[in-house]
Amino acid sequence: MKYADLLQYLYVQYPCFQHVGKSAYVPSLQNITDLLSVMGNPHKDVRCVHVAGTNGKGSTSHFIASILQEAGYSVGLYTSPHIVDFRERIRVNGEAVTAQFLSATVAKYAEQFEKIKPSLFEVTTALAFAYFKYKNVDVAVIETGLGGRLDATNVITPLLSVITNIGFDHTQILGDTLSKIAAEKGGIIKPGIPVVIGEYQDETADVFTQIATEKQSKLVFASKTYSIDSADCNRLDNFIVHDKQFGDVQLQSGLHGIYQQKNVVTVYAAIQELKTHFHISNNVLKRGYKNVLKNTKLIGRWQIVDTKPLTICDTGHNYDGLSYTMKQLQSLGKKDVRIVWGMVSDKDISSIITLLPNDATYYISAPNIERAMPIETLEKYFAGKKYKIYKNIQKAYLSAKCCVSNDSVLYIGGSSYVVAEFFEKNHKNIWR
Repeated sequence: MKYADLLQYLYVQYPCFQHVGKSAYVPSLQNITDLLSVMGNPHKDVRCVHVAGTNGKGSTSHFIASILQEAGYSVGLYTSPHIVDFRERIRVNGEAVTAQFLSATVAKYAEQFEKIKPSLFEVTTALAFAYFKYKNVDVAVIETGLGGRLDATNVITPLLSVITNIGFDHTQILGDTLSKIAAEKGGIIKPGIPVVIGEYQDETADVFTQIATEKQSKLVFASKTYSIDSADCNRLDNFIVHDKQFGDVQLQSGLHGIYQQKNVVTVYAAIQELKTHFHISNNVLKRGYKNVLKNTKLIGRWQIVDTKPLTICDTGHNYDGLSYTMKQLQSLGKKDVRIVWGMVSDKDISSIITLLPNDATYYISAPNIERAMPIETLEKYFAGKKYKIYKNIQKAYLSAKCCVSNDSVLYIGGSSYVVAEFFEKNHKNIWR
């Protein structure tokens, strides 16, 4: 099966949450259990780190993988969704799963998979574990897709569980309060396995404390255990982590969004726990933070793709995440701000719209997926702002680009699918 044919088969045969939304979400671990059983339960032969959270779980997963790579280990990395190529979701030491492996494995099990009737995420999760076993990785960093308790990845007994933070996202599935969402995310905490909570929040701390106590799991609140300061007020990537036990550590982050400060602390706490299983020196730690882009090929997190004009892509898509990116955008001090914008329909546009600067010019469109928020809906919320409507993201971007000067800033975001379409049309080989 050719790779293009494989992708068409996967998307047609198995419902994809990224495309159709809630109807593709399976609130049960039965399908993934059956899939893995058919494949010989490869997840049982792979040591894992499990990462969940509302925001920052992707960056945190990439940081951890990068640090472990710098320590000399063979590291699997499973994340979603992809930006440019489906194979981004499954990587070993930054290199994507081969099309040949995907094609051969899907062909081998297709008949049995179809009887189980799983979602695409469940199939992809099973393929990831199979690939990590095949590559005999030393450890795999596994990012949850949605939630935690009933997420397809929650079939593992990891070395460490990490929960970055809790915010309002996917509330129609996970619950309408932070404590309810925390309970779902906290479902990845396993008996006797330590858990790092990145951000201490009054509304959720008791939830995590109760779950960890019941599971007899060591609980570390990273933001309570370690503090962080900027090492250089003129740079967004230099930090000093204050460690009361071992002293201060100065780090340079390869990811430059101001929200990465929280992820840096979360990862630092996670690595201290992982030192029980892996040899990780401070020099390795520093290289892992600095070289995260080179090691893992992460794209789309406050990524500067051009300097004339300054063009930035970011996949932030909910209120908490966008509150940081919009603050950073405005801190650039540019008088001419152009924003290419699109969203998916299950996001809270009424709160997000309050974060968007009134003095910017907007080029709004809808990403090419079924979940896209219709332009007609978006337009209602942009009353009072300067905006134009376009048939697709590429036309919106090209129009914005024609109107900017070297002193302007052009921001592309609102959804990972907006960023994906931008890269697909303009920087298709960026991930290679």
